[in-house]
Amino acid sequence: MTPPDGLEHIPAREPVAEFATIGVTAFTTTRAAGDFSLAVPAVLGENTARWAALQQSLQPETGLVSALQVHGTAFAVHEAPVDGWVRIEGVDAHLVPKARVAAAVTIADCVPAFIAHPSGGGAIVHAGWRGTAARVLPRVITALGDRGLTAADLRVHLGPAVCGRCYEVGPDVYEQLTGWQTIRHRHVDLRALLWEQARDAGVRMLSGSAYCTRCDGDRFFSHRAGDAARQIAVLQARGE
Repeated sequence: MTPPDGLEHIPAREPVAEFATIGVTAFTTTRAAGDFSLAVPAVLGENTARWAALQQSLQPETGLVSALQVHGTAFAVHEAPVDGWVRIEGVDAHLVPKARVAAAVTIADCVPAFIAHPSGGGAIVHAGWRGTAARVLPRVITALGDRGLTAADLRVHLGPAVCGRCYEVGPDVYEQLTGWQTIRHRHVDLRALLWEQARDAGVRMLSGSAYCTRCDGDRFFSHRAGDAARQIAVLQARGE
């Protein structure tokens, strides 16, 4: 895909280099890759074609799964290969413990949490404040452990998302996230909270992106900066 005018200096993908040694491919698209939102009718055809082109660019015989996200804790488990691009309803995480499947979540400020195991399996999680408060990441880590991918062997990478300096929330949300009461708006670092949750769940190998979707608005779309467009985060399991 050709980058839009003025974005030639930005790569279309921000890779998770930490996963390369175990053969798991993971990346977040950037502005240069274009809009992947499916919520705006005027650009639905163009953006759907972009999803299809992404799936076709993956390794041979690798299907792509995504979902209509609901900011919850439900997840889908994909243990068999899929054909083409498959979109399901109502989940915010995808587990790919064995099959050679690529899974994607749509983001614009929320945190994409990439999870990989040396066996080649893993998961990808969409975590906004609701998912973080409801502990969606530890739930997925536990579910992977139930399938033989133990937390101590996992690698977790927290991708580009809004940073703590840019993310301000009201008293109710702040209490749900931290357990602390306040009477005014405060800033919260979702990636820091997710890092702690992963550590508490038994993960020992963690890394994180230095990019903020709002601070680095030339590179990423940001809902809080007023963008309607979205990027996606993709994890391509190696499979058995």
